[in-house]
Amino acid sequence: MNKFTLLASTLALILIGCGSNDDSSSNSDRFSRFGGGNFGSGRVTSVETQAVTRQPIAEQVRSFGTIKAQDIVAVTPQVSNRIVKIYADLGDTVRQGQILAKIYDATFKDQLNQAQAQLEQAKVAIQRDSTQFARQQSLLESNSISQAEYDNAFATYRSSLSQYQSAKASLTQAQENFNNTEVKSPVRGVVIARNGAEGDIASAGQALYEIANLVGYETRVYLPVQDWRVVKIGQPVKLRVSSEAEATASGVVSRKSPQLDPTTGLGEVVITLTEIGSSIYPGVLTETVIDIVNKPRAIVVSRSALVEKVETVVDPESNTIQLDRTYSVFVSVGDSVAELRKLDLGIEQGDKLEVLGGLRPGEQIVVTGQNGLQDGGKIRVASGASFQSPTQQTVDSNTDQPNRQRGAGGAARAGGNMSEEDRTKLRERMQNMNQEERRALMDSLRNANTASN
Repeated sequence: MNKFTLLASTLALILIGCGSNDDSSSNSDRFSRFGGGNFGSGRVTSVETQAVTRQPIAEQVRSFGTIKAQDIVAVTPQVSNRIVKIYADLGDTVRQGQILAKIYDATFKDQLNQAQAQLEQAKVAIQRDSTQFARQQSLLESNSISQAEYDNAFATYRSSLSQYQSAKASLTQAQENFNNTEVKSPVRGVVIARNGAEGDIASAGQALYEIANLVGYETRVYLPVQDWRVVKIGQPVKLRVSSEAEATASGVVSRKSPQLDPTTGLGEVVITLTEIGSSIYPGVLTETVIDIVNKPRAIVVSRSALVEKVETVVDPESNTIQLDRTYSVFVSVGDSVAELRKLDLGIEQGDKLEVLGGLRPGEQIVVTGQNGLQDGGKIRVASGASFQSPTQQTVDSNTDQPNRQRGAGGAARAGGNMSEEDRTKLRERMQNMNQEERRALMDSLRNANTASN
């Protein structure tokens, strides 16, 4: 080998090391796509698989609603006067008949005493007049008095009787007013509002307290027509407070509006709670999950394992373009071959989908690494810590060795006789050249080498 030939070989080595990164990576990609130069060998993709199992799944309707008591009772005073004492405050739990407030009662007590006195007078009058009427009746039978005298005695007796009934009614009203000076709770519940204080004037037309009846809780949700239509009375419901991960209450659909709201287009559904947790109280916002269809033993796959295929279909009759979507999974056959299976899907719940056809329990489906796989492609199953990411490897073969020997190692050996000083000079010479200049210089050196030989 002459000196000129050695110089050309060294220059080729430098071009490979310094200026052909883009071409080398492109060539490497093309080399990898065709199996590393061995067209008889295939690619192996590292994947992770999961067994197909039967699981419970449900079609659900989700919405949000605020918990409230089934009944909220407004406690309104029946008499008007100054409030002298408050016994119950906001948030207190009260029993039925418990005194909540006291209204000034001196006036009502005087009215009660007056009514009692009038009733006593009426009793005396009716006793006197009834005795006189009985005597006059006997005299009339013996023709000792006239009919007119009898009629007068009867009228007096009837008047006394009426006055007695009126006095009795007045006493009842006075007693009721006096009793109402003690404002009492009509139900067992929790005080959710108090609208007066000591010294205020209690008004017979304004609620002094609002009490949430503790007979039960409910929530109301408003659903779009497609969800409202499928909700039925009696369907089970799970409720979850937004700050918690798990359901904190359960209930049933108890009532449903027969029509949609004309303004919002939403339908009202009432859910009655049957079991509650410690975080359920009036006013808390919850997510409601209504189970429409329950399937306890369905074949279920994860949405992330699906391979979606979208095709554009032109309808010549309507002159419209539609998208035809199909879903498939890759099934591991013998842990070495990926088989593409088209699926018939049913209901869905979050990330889970029901498979109606295309899979059997126990089959292994590819859950990671399916992107880029083809039907019949070679795979290597890995899981857990041994699985890093989908990688592609070239199958080794004996015919691959010559390709490796013709790589950078051979080029390095071609310039192995050159001194370090000559290599440094060549690198310095090449530093300011671009890719085109390097290639042009390489061609000229090769032509000069051919002419000299």
